[in-house]
Amino acid sequence: MIELHLASPPEVVNVGAGIHGVRKRRDVFRLPDLWQLHVYNYTADLTVDGTTYAVTPGCVSLTPAGASVQFDYLGRSEHLYAHFRPRVSGQPSHVPVVQDAAAIAPLLSTLLRSAIESSPSGSGRTTAEVWTALWRIADLTPATTETGHPAVAAAVAYIEANLAQPLTVPALARLAGVSHNHLTRLFQHETGQTVIAYIRTRRMNRARHLLVSSTLSIPAVAASVGIPDLQAFNKTCHRELGASPRAVRNAVAGAGAAG
Repeated sequence: MIELHLASPPEVVNVGAGIHGVRKRRDVFRLPDLWQLHVYNYTADLTVDGTTYAVTPGCVSLTPAGASVQFDYLGRSEHLYAHFRPRVSGQPSHVPVVQDAAAIAPLLSTLLRSAIESSPSGSGRTTAEVWTALWRIADLTPATTETGHPAVAAAVAYIEANLAQPLTVPALARLAGVSHNHLTRLFQHETGQTVIAYIRTRRMNRARHLLVSSTLSIPAVAASVGIPDLQAFNKTCHRELGASPRAVRNAVAGAGAAG
């Protein structure tokens, strides 16, 4: 988790749309005194100070100033970004480096595109749009990461950043520094769910978002939420979303056409 000060508007230095992965598949860099916000519409690996995160369409990342950053792309990749300096005042928000923005990803994209359109002449509007986006990202973080047991916060942050990867309770417990049973008890107490149920819920929330809001193929959606076996993905969709992946996608498309 990182501390982000949002009580005062940030100093926004640059906003834009970056296109990468065309000439080379890896970028390595560092911004010594600027934070970075990215909103993704592609799948890649992001490594920040030696820790690797899987990013997928709908993910957002916040990178503190001075952090070493490495992007490993799968091909042509376009993201929206903002470089800014937070103003240190008030109580900080605690946010993961990478989060799944899910249903608000389109809103974040709209805010950043509006910021891009108003820059550089509309600096006040640019700042307002980026500041709003940062607050919405801070609000994504589950309350347990700020007020609950640190072991649950650590596990939740890791789950949110690694939904596409294999996740097991013993591995999460080791990461959080507690026993398997203790993490299970803490999770049940703070979230009302078992660890496995929480992971399943978050994966299917992301799957619904990708099915509805992206043109990713169903196998790609399944892989992006850590359930690459299509039969297992189909069963989980039926159980958690009440329909097959294709039906979830088509129902929304049909509703849009009807409207």
